[in-house]
Amino acid sequence: MKYGTENMRSEKEMMELIIGTAQNDERIRAVYMNGSRTNPNAPKDMFQDYDIVYVVEETGSFINDKGWPERFGDILIMQYPDESPFYPSDKENSYGWLMLFKDGNRMDLTVKTIEHAKENVLEDSLCVILLDKDGILPDIPETSDQTHRVRKPTEEEYASACNEFWWCLNNVAKGLWRREVTYVLDMLNFVVRKQLELLLSWKIGILSDYSVSIGKSGKYMYKWLSEKEWEAYLATFCGSDVGEIRKAVDIMCGLFRETAEWVAEKNGFKYNATEAENSYSYLKWAEEATEV
Repeated sequence: MKYGTENMRSEKEMMELIIGTAQNDERIRAVYMNGSRTNPNAPKDMFQDYDIVYVVEETGSFINDKGWPERFGDILIMQYPDESPFYPSDKENSYGWLMLFKDGNRMDLTVKTIEHAKENVLEDSLCVILLDKDGILPDIPETSDQTHRVRKPTEEEYASACNEFWWCLNNVAKGLWRREVTYVLDMLNFVVRKQLELLLSWKIGILSDYSVSIGKSGKYMYKWLSEKEWEAYLATFCGSDVGEIRKAVDIMCGLFRETAEWVAEKNGFKYNATEAENSYSYLKWAEEATEV
């Protein structure tokens, strides 16, 4: 299948389809949008999703009509997140379809009952009301990424993040010794790295007076970190070679230590240097250890 932007529907066309569908369907009483397209600070490009919520009287008729999503375009692939056996769902109040169309557009569409929408719409500061037939939705402030911004940590949260980083390093150490590469990479990327990302976000919060969002997975951190810091962070990502992993872990530890000390100083927190030194020394001991 060939792809190209020449047949990709424009934002104007997509919005006319989205709003027109709501206008012509009596079951739909309101429509609002959130996500990157309503975020004034998000870069604009053709890969931005249309995150749409239809406020409806009931969800059942939409769920049962399997062909209904096709009205929005030729579907390349679709996911039904509320049908997943791995995640809880509340189909009577909320149901979604994730659709990637053959023209390259993507829409994350959800139907929510009136009461459910009224209870939740104000939780996301990126919501924009596109249509409200009956005036059922509350007044929504001008969109901002406020609910997604870095939040100032408490000293307890700071200490917990540091402890989680240095404690879980022992799992990395033993995994490397055993050559359990998949376990090590899982521990690094989904546990240890998350604490580093958190500390870096708090540094960015201090630098920006907590006025910015770092984006999902820290994708916007490069805007506020120094070039040296950003290059160091990228160097913490590695392949499956054990030597390469060890080098990345060393860089990760150094960057975490520097950031944690800086954040502690700026916030008047106490940094547990002993905990860090003991954890790192264990990592290096395991690197050279032989079987007893």
